Amino acid sequence: MLAKFKKQWQYHLMLLPGVLLVLIFSYIPLYGVIIAFQNYNPGMGFSSPWVGLKNFQYLFSQPAFLRTIWNTFYIAFFKLIGGIVVPVVFALLLNELISNKLKRIFQTLIYIPNFLSWVIMAGVMMDLLTQNGAFNELLTAIGFPVINFLGSPKVFPWTMIISDIWKGFGFGTVVYLAALTSIDPGLYESALLDGATRWQQIRYITIPLLMPTIILMTVLALGSVLNAGFDQIFNLYSPIVYETGDIIDTYVYRLGIQQAQYSVGAAIGLFKSVVSCIMVGLSYILADKLAGYRIF
Repeated sequence: MLAKFKKQWQYHLMLLPGVLLVLIFSYIPLYGVIIAFQNYNPGMGFSSPWVGLKNFQYLFSQPAFLRTIWNTFYIAFFKLIGGIVVPVVFALLLNELISNKLKRIFQTLIYIPNFLSWVIMAGVMMDLLTQNGAFNELLTAIGFPVINFLGSPKVFPWTMIISDIWKGFGFGTVVYLAALTSIDPGLYESALLDGATRWQQIRYITIPLLMPTIILMTVLALGSVLNAGFDQIFNLYSPIVYETGDIIDTYVYRLGIQQAQYSVGAAIGLFKSVVSCIMVGLSYILADKLAGYRIF
């Protein structure tokens, strides 16, 4: 072990800054979890009165919290499904293009939104999706009624889902295109000699060989299923759509930061962390069982 370390000490030295950052910002603050079990008073600090599980009992007695759990799973689930289906379909379509130059142009165009923050995208979407925005003007021009994308409780969740898929599907498309390049062209040639149509080649060769990558991307995304997109929703929601658009992260922000209910906010954060940890463990087990993917 020591001889191996002497040969690789440069690599360990390169890892040291990252390890220190994780230690400082991820592990040392874990001590603050005790706030969730206290009636926290900033003046008293961590010596605040201990209340045990009362903050959690209070949380689960609140209809608003139970509603945010449902909203989080609902929005995250459809984001997950769309984040798999749309990139796969688009990758298959791009793979059918004969011109490599045209393929690269489309790859670049769909990947650009992935680099933009939701602060920027929220400003763009507000200009496009408000009742007097460009999109509604287009709808009224062709005879459709105005849709309140950001102010209707029924429409708002789907606005978040579709816009998130649109913003992020470029990354998934690149991943699946890379997986498609690893498929042996000889399989398609053999299928062509047997009289297989292009659709049959996709159905019986492309999709089955792409399935391990699809499964891997899906199970790895399960670990972040409770992250329904705080930065996106926080920049676009309003009290009008709290009923269907409020998620766990935005609820924590309002209670813990805006209303200074630090203990309750910490309890929600701890609950989310525990569930996320379980989902991450489950996702790695599924990745190993279904796709043969292991980290350790």
